[in-house]
Amino acid sequence: MGNGTSGFKETLVMDFLVEDRYRFWRHFTFLVFFFMLMYNARFWHWYSGAYQYYVLFFVYTVLIGMVYINIYVLVPKFFFKTKYITYLVLLILMGVAGLNMIGYSFKFFFEDFRVENIKKEGDRGSIYEGILMCIPIILTTTTVKLLQKWITDNKRITELNNLTLQMELNELRNQINPHFLFNMLNNVKALTRTDPEKASMVIVKLSEFLRYQLYENGEEKTLLVSEIDFLSNFLNLEKIRRDHFSFEINADTENRTVKSTFIPPNLFTTFVENAVKHSIDISSTESYVKIKVNVDDKILYFTCTNSMNPGMTISHTNSGGLGLANIKRRLELLYGETFELNIISGEKEYTVNLKIPV
Repeated sequence: MGNGTSGFKETLVMDFLVEDRYRFWRHFTFLVFFFMLMYNARFWHWYSGAYQYYVLFFVYTVLIGMVYINIYVLVPKFFFKTKYITYLVLLILMGVAGLNMIGYSFKFFFEDFRVENIKKEGDRGSIYEGILMCIPIILTTTTVKLLQKWITDNKRITELNNLTLQMELNELRNQINPHFLFNMLNNVKALTRTDPEKASMVIVKLSEFLRYQLYENGEEKTLLVSEIDFLSNFLNLEKIRRDHFSFEINADTENRTVKSTFIPPNLFTTFVENAVKHSIDISSTESYVKIKVNVDDKILYFTCTNSMNPGMTISHTNSGGLGLANIKRRLELLYGETFELNIISGEKEYTVNLKIPV
């Protein structure tokens, strides 16, 4: 609770410093704060009547002008462009010019209204007391301006990184989908020569895949049960196409947690597609794919196991080709270090274990 409150306060302060909607209040707060500093100085009390307020507002106006020239001219045009020496020289020249303007104004316009029993030395010391207040104020405003630029640049970099990651995710997803459809169309092509009736059934099923791709895959998230149905249709399609093939999907789709869980679309497609491809047995013996999906304590567990030809070995690096490489990268972008992917290649079975937060 404490960390959340602290983070909220930090965000509020950062927004107050850079957001346009707080622009008026930023300047209002600064002007009031600076006026209170000037008001607590002693120099303007050395003058009589209403002229002490004239002196106060005159000095306040000159110093505020210097501060805003620093904020909107010197800092962005010289300091931010790494012209530090030029910035420093101009800042000193501005300070000297402002100091002389105030000094000459005191001498030629306000001298006659100074209280007679006040020593000139004390008066001058008090004047410089007010003037020197401008030095830390100018340095502070420069620091705030730097902080504003840092916050703005940091936000821009974060937004750019997020945009880049989103573009990469979209690109990976767009590569995975054609990769899957490419293999399916190759299967249909082969069936049209050997079994036209099966090829017709495959085309009907394929239309269901395309419907899923059109209405579900375009979204950022899809229901887990929809993804399970998609995999079931895919494996049923493979069962129609191939003899001696069986599959099993163990997922409690009636469970309320499973029914309400959302995941990125086509997250398991590549794994299942690879399982089907590697389960083919050239000796025409029984082959299988087994899938298990479980959600427990906001963690999704996905296991896909397929049979393998005796003596066949699959490299983890090239077993899925482009598809598996893309899905690994996609998992990294989506979940960072919070996912676990383990691939076990045995003598008779090939198993993928995936654990992701949901």
